[in-house]
Amino acid sequence: MLRIYNTLVREKQDFIPIEPGKVRMYVCGMTVYDYCHLGHARVLVIFDMVQRWLRASGLDVTYVRNITDIDDKIIKRALENKETIGELTTRFIAYMNEDAAALGVEKPDHEPRATEYVPQMLKLIGQLENNGLAYKAADGDVNFSVRKFPGYGKLSGKSLDDLRAGERVDVDQAKHDPLDFVLWKHGKDGEPFWESPWGNGRPGWHIECSAMSSDLLGKQFDIHGGGQDLQFPHHENEIAQSEGAHNCQFVNYWMHNGFVRVDDEKMSKSLGNFFSIREVLKKYDAEVVRFFILRAHYRSPLNYSDAHLDDARQALARLYTALKAVHSEERPVDWSEAHALRFRQAMDDDFNTPEACAVLFDLASEVNRRKSLALAGQLRALAGLMGLLRRDPQIFLQSTPGAGESESSADKIESLIAGRTAAKKARNFAEADRIRSELLAAGIVLEDGAQGTTWRRA
Repeated sequence: MLRIYNTLVREKQDFIPIEPGKVRMYVCGMTVYDYCHLGHARVLVIFDMVQRWLRASGLDVTYVRNITDIDDKIIKRALENKETIGELTTRFIAYMNEDAAALGVEKPDHEPRATEYVPQMLKLIGQLENNGLAYKAADGDVNFSVRKFPGYGKLSGKSLDDLRAGERVDVDQAKHDPLDFVLWKHGKDGEPFWESPWGNGRPGWHIECSAMSSDLLGKQFDIHGGGQDLQFPHHENEIAQSEGAHNCQFVNYWMHNGFVRVDDEKMSKSLGNFFSIREVLKKYDAEVVRFFILRAHYRSPLNYSDAHLDDARQALARLYTALKAVHSEERPVDWSEAHALRFRQAMDDDFNTPEACAVLFDLASEVNRRKSLALAGQLRALAGLMGLLRRDPQIFLQSTPGAGESESSADKIESLIAGRTAAKKARNFAEADRIRSELLAAGIVLEDGAQGTTWRRA
């Protein structure tokens, strides 16, 4: 049976879905005002791995990952750029989707945008007001009354008294209590607004996820995930809002992935060690980055360094080398085989991907030793459950820095680009899209510009 470490109870628990055979999962997504960074990459890859394994386990999964497309940072950046909020968020959503696709991340079943769910947010705030948990402050904001919600702090383990004494509590004279947080922000000149029973304004950040998740997955659902940095206050506030409005448990299993560190220091802009996904992909193959993320357990800190990425590149090349030596067609997993049984045991133990990767290397050694078509197929199939080893081994080994790239490989890419250009001129867009997809599957990203089409490794 699958066991998941539940942050709410701080231990591994048997995973028992609310509805047998079905899983409803929500993951906090991106705030789209800048390029996605390494921390976002980890969230994208980790919960992509989770949903893949749940589906491979025979469960019917509904996976929701939201987009925050309205907040203070977005408004500020749009003003700085002298563009509309819609123009800014549309551009960075496209960049996010490109980064996710390069990392082999499958699209979620639903990807709601906060601005599309304002009516649901207003309804939720109204329920909280009716339940005596929300009030309109003197400054026009609508706030949540933290001390009126029993159990606040149960996810993070923080007590109200400790929070009240802490330096992180903002002092706001309009609040009944410094711990209270905003549900609806009153409208300010020059900012976007929506009409509401409490006056024109816009939603607070925390209410967005409560409204979107409950609308798409119900008042109570199975799994809620996100980065460790969201555990408090965001997820704590989600619990307070959702349970305060609906009077039932919000989420059964809470999952949080660990922080990304850079050369053993926490990644931060102030330290100058803050990297976007795009910066990293200029230097490393996208599948190498995905493999690097999955080699560490999702709850552990992930230490990014060139040395660790170089090691991941060489390790992934060893797996591809085994497949190159034994040409095998893709086939379903044989779950009766010994390596597959070990792989399942690892993944069912709180998604223990380091142990699952160790199984892949053991299997690759067997492929090299025995030259077995069946085992090569098994290697490709098991790795595929993690979104790995999906490419032609020859192309990966040629296009990966350090393994060298043959002149014929580059010539082939240029030839395909020329074919795509000809297809576009002939208005055969289906063929043009097919060529682009073929190259992307091989780890080659095309970029169209005024000077024509260029390519780079994903």
